[in-house]
Amino acid sequence: MSDQPDSRRPRSGPPRLDGAPAAGSQRPPQPPAEGEALAVVRFKDHRKSCFHNRRRLELRVGQYCLVEADRGRDLGRIAYLGPGTADWWDEAVYQGVLAIAQPGDLARLPELRSEENQAWDIAREKIQEHGLAMHLVGCERRWDRGKLTFYFLADERIDFRALVRDLAGIFRTRIELRQIGVRDETKLKGGLGICGREFCCASFLVDFASVALRMAKDQQLPLNPAKLSGPCGRLRCCLAYEHQAYQDVLSTLPRLGSEVTWRGREGKARKLDPLRASVTVQFFDGDGELVEVPGAQLTFARAAYEAVESERPAAGGDDGGSDGRGRRPRRRGGRRRSGARSPGGSDQ
Repeated sequence: MSDQPDSRRPRSGPPRLDGAPAAGSQRPPQPPAEGEALAVVRFKDHRKSCFHNRRRLELRVGQYCLVEADRGRDLGRIAYLGPGTADWWDEAVYQGVLAIAQPGDLARLPELRSEENQAWDIAREKIQEHGLAMHLVGCERRWDRGKLTFYFLADERIDFRALVRDLAGIFRTRIELRQIGVRDETKLKGGLGICGREFCCASFLVDFASVALRMAKDQQLPLNPAKLSGPCGRLRCCLAYEHQAYQDVLSTLPRLGSEVTWRGREGKARKLDPLRASVTVQFFDGDGELVEVPGAQLTFARAAYEAVESERPAAGGDDGGSDGRGRRPRRRGGRRRSGARSPGGSDQ
């Protein structure tokens, strides 16, 4: 047996101020008791995090509170108070709400904002001196002045160790440089969306959900990048809000181009309307008239969404069967049977 410590063993983090286990500690966190609430606290630049109200303080939405931060305390405003979700609790069990902010605690906020503006200017000068290809996005100083965080954008990894040493020598505090993406930049800056409301990521979203082009296709939206993309250049987060409802409706309708039967008449599904749960059918008899029929009155073999999931190529790279570029993995070994249908083909 070696006397050297095992480097793979998880290290215990800093001691928690409210008795919660440290992140990475061997002791698993205790599940929240019945009736305990979770608080989503909003900090500067729309940054949000989840905290456990294990002290059972009388909190309310819109109230400022002191929370546990990395080796110290921070001050933020409560944006949500309730049972939360399982994903939120995974973060909240490791950090908690410490106390309700008092007038003396709030009096420090204007000083912090002034210090952040000065730190912003100094950091930009130092970035230019070191010749680093990074774009400074935001600056945030923690309430207890224990850490100063700079957010930046960069096309590749940046060696900023010399920059950190310079900034630490100037501000005499812990310095953190955090590289973020374009969606995080939009979240920090905030703004108004095409709907006229504040950006979802800057107002109520805690985490970014995976959004795929498949969602726009299922909702029969025009595939116009200018309308489907948000100010960050990525697909809009709101595409995922109603996607489950569209999936449920499409699973009850026939696939496009399949043969259906209605009141003894046979035809082909030419158009699907998920909002009205109806299908436009072109009948084989007569002059091929088009009739909109409720999907519940049709008889067909397979549902539309089942066919899309199993046979059409993935879109957007978010599906499990895709290689991340909208294509199915290449077949390994064997040859395709003669007469087998290619993905996306139609039944003629």
